[in-house]
Amino acid sequence: MRALKIAATGMTAQQTRVEVISNNLANMNTTGYNARRAEFADLHYQQIARPGTINATDGTVLPTGVQLGLGVRATAVSMILSQGSLSATGGDLDLAIEGDGYLEVTLPDGRAAYTRDGGLKRTGDGLIVTSDGFPVVPDITIPRDARSISINAEGEVFAEFADRVEPERLGQFSLAGFTNARGLEAIGSNLFLETPASGPSLVASPGQDGLGVLRQGYLEDSSVDAVKEVTDLIEAQRGYELNSKVISAADQMLGATVQIR
Repeated sequence: MRALKIAATGMTAQQTRVEVISNNLANMNTTGYNARRAEFADLHYQQIARPGTINATDGTVLPTGVQLGLGVRATAVSMILSQGSLSATGGDLDLAIEGDGYLEVTLPDGRAAYTRDGGLKRTGDGLIVTSDGFPVVPDITIPRDARSISINAEGEVFAEFADRVEPERLGQFSLAGFTNARGLEAIGSNLFLETPASGPSLVASPGQDGLGVLRQGYLEDSSVDAVKEVTDLIEAQRGYELNSKVISAADQMLGATVQIR
């Protein structure tokens, strides 16, 4: 009885969907997090009678045929690339990206990674890094005697000093864009890696080549919609229950078959 295996694939699919929703809800307060969505496709079809086959009885063509589906499978868990709301923090190194783009950081093994988490910090030497201590590209160092720093929408970093009238330009942040940002590989800690699916990074100054701009003193909130996620969770739970009922029904039908004398 195919229904047993078909319903089992349905339960597995709904379990995957619940896991994706669970991860979204767990990250509803994660800075710069983009919600994920599970996507599915139907499995192979067993062709009992193909559409268009000639009916041997009278020579007519079957308009639809008999095609029995064998279940469902997960095809992707894709990011929903929507802008999260901006929350004011007042931090001089808190940066929100308004629009497309990612900050580039350097991992300890030398690889480039990308993030939208603009909660930046500085080391004892004044180097600007992420919360995990990864240097932001390009390297920008804030002098110890700087009274304050300001970052404009184009990413230029200026420092003010007690003995100078004009602020000093320390450098400029850049942003990286991708042809297919959904193809980035998530590695945790709000970081992504470039993949063949994402295409190579296109680095430019904020506000250029379709990239967003930077907002100092703000952080981008998670784009997770808690109400939608809970609604989807209820729907996935009901789908799981319905598939389990199909298994129970198929089991009862098999039981009735073996009891026939």
